[in-house]
Parts: sequence; structure tokens; C-alpha cells
Amino acid sequence: MIEALCVSSATPTEEMNGAGNLMDFLDEPFPDVSTYEDFHTIDWLREKSRDTDRHRKTFDGKACTLAGVIDLAVDWMTDLKEGVCLSAFWYSHEQCCWTSNETTFDDRDKCPQWQKWAELMTGHAEGAGAYVLNYFLYILWALLFSFLAVSLVRVFAPYACGSGIPEIKTILSGFIIRGYLGKWTLLIKTVTLVLAVSSGLSLGKEGPLVHVACCCGNLFCSLFSKYSKNEGKRREVLSAAAAAGVSVAFGAPIGGVLFSLEEVSYYFPLKTLWRSFFAALVAAFTLRSINPFGNSRLVLFYVEYHTPWYMAELVPFILLGVFGGLWGTLFIRANIAWCRRRKTTQLGKYPVLEVIAVTGITAVLAYPNPYTRRSTSELISELFNDCGALESSQLCDYINNPNMSRPVDDIPDRPAGPGVYNALWQLALALIFKIVITIFTFGMKIPSGLFIPSMAVGAIAGRIVGIAVEQMAYHHHDWIIFKNWCRPGADCVTPGLYAMVGAAACLGGVTRMTVSLVVIMFELTGGLEYIVPLMAAAVTSKWVADAFGKEGIYESHIQLNGYPYLDVRDEFTHRTLATDVMRPRRNDPPLAVLTQDTTTVEDVETLIKDTDYNGFPVVVSRESERLIGFVQRRDLTLAIKNARQKQDGVVSSSVVYFTEDAPQLPASNPQPLKLRRILNLSPFTVTDHTPMETVVDIFRKLGLRQCLVTRSGRLLGIITKKDVLRHMAQMMNQDPESIMFN
Repeated sequence: MIEALCVSSATPTEEMNGAGNLMDFLDEPFPDVSTYEDFHTIDWLREKSRDTDRHRKTFDGKACTLAGVIDLAVDWMTDLKEGVCLSAFWYSHEQCCWTSNETTFDDRDKCPQWQKWAELMTGHAEGAGAYVLNYFLYILWALLFSFLAVSLVRVFAPYACGSGIPEIKTILSGFIIRGYLGKWTLLIKTVTLVLAVSSGLSLGKEGPLVHVACCCGNLFCSLFSKYSKNEGKRREVLSAAAAAGVSVAFGAPIGGVLFSLEEVSYYFPLKTLWRSFFAALVAAFTLRSINPFGNSRLVLFYVEYHTPWYMAELVPFILLGVFGGLWGTLFIRANIAWCRRRKTTQLGKYPVLEVIAVTGITAVLAYPNPYTRRSTSELISELFNDCGALESSQLCDYINNPNMSRPVDDIPDRPAGPGVYNALWQLALALIFKIVITIFTFGMKIPSGLFIPSMAVGAIAGRIVGIAVEQMAYHHHDWIIFKNWCRPGADCVTPGLYAMVGAAACLGGVTRMTVSLVVIMFELTGGLEYIVPLMAAAVTSKWVADAFGKEGIYESHIQLNGYPYLDVRDEFTHRTLATDVMRPRRNDPPLAVLTQDTTTVEDVETLIKDTDYNGFPVVVSRESERLIGFVQRRDLTLAIKNARQKQDGVVSSSVVYFTEDAPQLPASNPQPLKLRRILNLSPFTVTDHTPMETVVDIFRKLGLRQCLVTRSGRLLGIITKKDVLRHMAQMMNQDPESIMFN
């Protein structure tokens, strides 16, 4: 539908008399002049009309190679806080013990080649002195990593901070943020992402990897004129890049495509769908070749459960969905309040001190608890795992029946041992810690993703609920809720499944994703059989969170930053008209217009100098105000500069003609300048009585930059995207001045 509607705004192709081919002039670069100014919105209709080429190149290999390198570097630097591998210092703890011939299965995490810092420095691995030294060095490494990260971001690439997804969503909707997808941003974000995650802060790398992938896509766009000169086509590539980013972040190619479609992309034609699918395929293949997860599998958290879920378990699954929705609401409100305080107080002037302070608090509180000391990805992996006969985790410290002779993959429910109860207390403390510290971490001036911390909160809560249900089923199997499906000696409840459902619920509550979330989760874990519990939790969390506010965390940060993002999911039901929103309003100066045959070059240059508008309506005369068309500011600037340089006789007093034929002028008159070639003869117009509900829908579906308001062909005013957004904010009792950009 969008493609069909775009046909009406094709640019006229008449030749320009006496000035050569002006469109050739417009393609030539001039200092300080570009297709669009920074922090402005592109014109989707105009970009669509310029698209004639249909060839495409791929870029995805570089993005997923970077993702693989980031994964390997994060594993090594995270373990570096605790110790070092003597045989090869570049090995992580796990890799070091893989290569050891002295590792036993019971002590698979201990090997002579891996030594903690206290053992390496003092020769003592146990005791209070060794613990204090390891504690101190853990904090020191964390502070060093975070200081390097925030310093690199602040000095070399300020745009490398944060998740990047709110800005990517805004850019894909047609907004220009120059440098956000540049080479320096790509380099610094890649390096500082490793440092930030390795510091142990409550953040993830998955969101920033979408930004990294889009930087790679933008870099390759610059190599081909089809994409570098057309902002609309560039955004199709960036949509595919976002899919590739999620694909390499989670090992979920189909989920990546759906994430790009549901959460990130604004304009997503069918051809972009299969391109995104192909990009995700290449990304997944490359990631599998690198094998950064070390398990010869594509997925990040592979699980293998041996027990089906039962209908009665939908009740705790839905309760986890309620928890996820409440957590999402709490997190969004608290985080936005903290970020607003950062923007409006002295706190925002000291980003380095803020990062150092939060890192110090995180390290001091995280080290004593083994579940917060380890990396968040390792924590989630352990919480997802089922307890087999060979597991050595505290979470699997059950009291075994000595007479049990079942296969190792069919272990019945057992009473919890002291290790499980100890782990529950530690997990409860870890849950409180993660909930609080993530609020203050997300949004700092370092790369910070939210996927993994949100999943960790849900996984902890889910595992606690799962163990509680498991023990209830074991000790009270005669209750009516367990009687029909959980017999004594049977393997009824899988606590790891509850952790997986809880992770999906909390991530959904924060981001408001549904379809892509469920697909990412079952791709992430390989648990296709458990798609119904995941769907129930995701839908419940969205319903609960939406009851307190429709915006997810990314939309909330877009509003906080004042970006001109017109969300296609918002509904506008107010009964206002175009005349209520258009400019000029009462007591405003008249609309800046050009006439078709009475404006001089000097008049045009003065208008450009005195205003900052993106374009100007062209009318027959100021008396009649009959609309002829619309001309872009950039095209006017380039045309006049080229004409002054390459066309003899064009001076300040030359008359600018937007008509088809210029009249014959006396030889004494300066040579006229014909600019009909750059005039859009079919600008999008509405009448002054058009309902704003219709105008908003038009801006959403066509990606308009501006729309002219007429009555019987007479120009009355103009409505820009910024006007629409401010009007919507005003109707929702929000501050219209929060929309800062056009």
C-alpha cells in the first residue's frame, strides 16, 4: 500500500533551460550542505521516488564476526577479575580447564593451570587473607574496566553509550542522527562493550550488538551509491542489520527477523523481510563457525528437559507473567525517573564518577554472593538447566533415594537438600540486588543492554517458584491439584522450565515484545515443546504492564530524549481538525512562501538565511496563494550555488521562475533562473477540515515529513511531523515542548 501511495509524488523531469542538467548539479557535494540536516526527519515519499536501482549487496559477515570476537573477549576478561590461566593467559577459566589433563568430572572447574590471584601472589588458595585479596582485586579489575569504558566513550565516541535501540528505532523511522552509525562509534562501542560487560555491571551485550550490526550495515551502505544517496533504501538495509544483530546476539535467526519487524523497524516492505531473513541466516552461519559459546551449538542457553509440562502448571506460569509485567512497570518508571534526574541535575555533568560509583557498589555487593559474582549469562544458563544425576550445582543438591535405579535422564522429584535451601536464600538476595542495581545501571554513559539483566531477574524468580512448586508436588502429591498428574516417584516438575518462563515474562514486561520474544526464547534454549507456557507468560506480562502504561522501555527513552518518533502502535482518538494544528496560528507571522515568477535570487537567499525551514511552498502569487508545489531547502541552496558558478548572467536581481516557460525578457534584464526541475508539483495536501486522526494515520503510513493544508486550492498552512507529535503530546496531557527535534 505504501509503494502504491508513493507514486503520486514523483519528481517532475522537465529539462532546465540554459542551466544544463540541474540534477547533476544536485548530486555534487558542497561544503556544509547535505541531503538532510542533522537531527531532522527524512522525506520518505521523496526518497521512494528517487529509487530506481534494485541491486543489493550483503554486509552481515563483519557484524557476526565482531559478535563472535566480543563473546570470546567478554568470557576471558570476566574471568580475569578472578584469576588467570598459567598455560595460556588468553584462555578463560573454562577453556583453561578444557585443555587440562588433570581435571576431574567432580571438580571440573578446578585445574592446576587456572589459579586465582591470591594463590598466584601468595601461594595460598584458601583462608581469610586469600579471600580478602581476591575480593580486593575483583573490585579493582571491575573499576579499571568500567573506567576505561566510560573514558573511551566520553573522549572518542559519545554516541557509543547506552543500548542504542531507542536511537535505532528513531533512525529507522526517518530521523537523522549524524555520526550515530559512524566508524568511530562502531570501533569504540565494540571495545567498550567488552569492557562494560566484563566489569560485572548489571548490563548485557545483546542490545548494543543491534547498534553494532547497524553500524556495520551503514558502513557498507556508504560503499554503494544506491544506498548512500537514498536514505529510504539505507533504512531497508539497517532493518536487515538489526535482524542480524539479534541473530548473532542470541543465536536466534528467525527471532532476529521478527524482532526487527515487531520492535525496531518502521518501514518494513516484503522485500526487506526476505533480505532480513537472509542476513540473519548468514549471521547465524558465521556465528556457528566461530562457536563462541563453546558448546558446538548455535543457541546461547541450550536446555534439554525430559518432562512435559502439565495444564495445572499454567497457573504458576501466568503468575510469573504477572510478576514480569509488574517488574517491567517498576523498572521503566524508576529508570526513567533516575535518567530524568540525571538529565536535569548536576549528576549528568559527572558521567565518569557515576559509572565508577555504580561499578564500585556493584562489585562490593556482588562478590560475596556466588550467583551475582559470576557473569549474568552463566547465571541464566545455570538457572535454566535441569538437574541431572551428574550436576554438581547447589541447586541440584537433592536428597537421593539410595534404592533408585532409574536412568539418569528420568530422575523423580526428590526432597530438597541443604544446598538447595542455601541456594534459595542466595537467589532471593540476588533477585533484590539485580532489581535495584539494574535501575541505576541502564542509561549510564557506557554501552549497556537490557535483555540479559531482565532475563536474569525473571530466571531467578522463576527458579525460586519452580523449586517451590516441585517441593509442594513432592510433599503434597495427594492434593487435588497434583493428584491427577503427579504420582509419587514421578518426575513431575522441572524448575529450569519455570526459570525460562520467568525470563520471558520479565523481558516482555520491560520491552512489551510478544511474538519475537517467544520465538527468541525457544530458539535461545532449543525448547520448542514449551512454546505454550512461553506464550502464556509473554501475553500476561504485556497485559499487566500495559495496564500501567503502553510504552516499553525503548519508547520511554525516546520520549525522554524528545526524538520525533511517531509510534505506529499509538491510537489517536481525539476529535481535532487539521486547522487546529497547522501553522501559522493566530498572532504568528505569515507562512514563508515563494511565488512562481516574481521572487528574485536575492529574495530566496535572504529567506534561506533568515529561516531554518526544511522547504517552502510555491504559490502563484501572494494575493491568490494558489498552491503550485513545494521545493526543498537543500535543493534551492544547491541550485543557486551551481547556477552562480556555472551559469553566466545569474545575479542577485535575477528572477527565479518555477513556471514551465520563462517569458521573453529585454536584453538589459539579468538572465532568469529556471528552477521548475526541482519543484515537487504534487506535494501531499489535506484540507483544513481533515480530522487529525486521518492526518496522524497519513504521517504514520507514508512517513511524511510535512503536509500542506489547503482550502479549494488556496494554501492555508503547513503541518510537520513535529507539529503532529506535539499535538499528540498535548492531547495526552504531556509537555508538547518535550519534542525537541524536527
